[in-house]
Amino acid sequence: MALGMNPPVALSVAGSDSSGGAGVAADLATFAALGVHGTAAITAVTAQNTVGVQGVHPVPAQFVAQQLDSVLDDLTVGAVKTGMLANLEIISVVGDYAAAGRLPNLVVDPVMVSSTGARLLDAGAESLYLELLSHATVATPNRREAAVLREVAGLDDTGDLGALCPGWLVVTGEATAVDRAHHRGEWTELAGEVVETDNDHGTGCTFSSAVAAGLATDIEPMDAIVAAKEYVRACIIRSADWQLGAGRGPVAHLLN
Repeated sequence: MALGMNPPVALSVAGSDSSGGAGVAADLATFAALGVHGTAAITAVTAQNTVGVQGVHPVPAQFVAQQLDSVLDDLTVGAVKTGMLANLEIISVVGDYAAAGRLPNLVVDPVMVSSTGARLLDAGAESLYLELLSHATVATPNRREAAVLREVAGLDDTGDLGALCPGWLVVTGEATAVDRAHHRGEWTELAGEVVETDNDHGTGCTFSSAVAAGLATDIEPMDAIVAAKEYVRACIIRSADWQLGAGRGPVAHLLN
């Protein structure tokens, strides 16, 4: 980027992470690493670390809307990503903004299931994600979240999960490092190499925000997905030997 040129702008709509590895912290670090100015609308304040989540305090939905208005009314946002939306009311607010066309190049990371498999939202809130996905340019559920979406949508094992998102749907493989991308009826396998490390806290957030950063710079969705996958792998490699905390540590968002 030439000196003096405005950077592209991306917006994270997600929760905080007091340990700095996931959520808005990961999103803003990723945006910065990829040359994008990051903005945020905080949906929940969490008390968490590398061992787990000790507490969650959702932000009132009206205040989430006020944050969205503050950013969208003043800055030219090129892409938006959603992470933890906390409850039905917040998902509904974000869905209204998406339906009104106010969330360009929307990347939806449907945070519904914890790393231990625990459901994080009630069934009513989960069903609202189906509507949100209909407005997404890219959706990035992991395997557990994809299973919940299939269940909520009433799809059996032969049902087309990709039909839930008219844009790109990327089911991330997590430990297998093999992701599957769907677009217009076709699935593409995106292979990767597993990096042996316990430091993978926030990789889902990092991937979806890297996709949003790519879209904000006018990269085509598939190219943004591939670039995001490569970025996450580089982040994991750089932090593979870190020893931050007693649990699953963060990845190195700033590669330089």
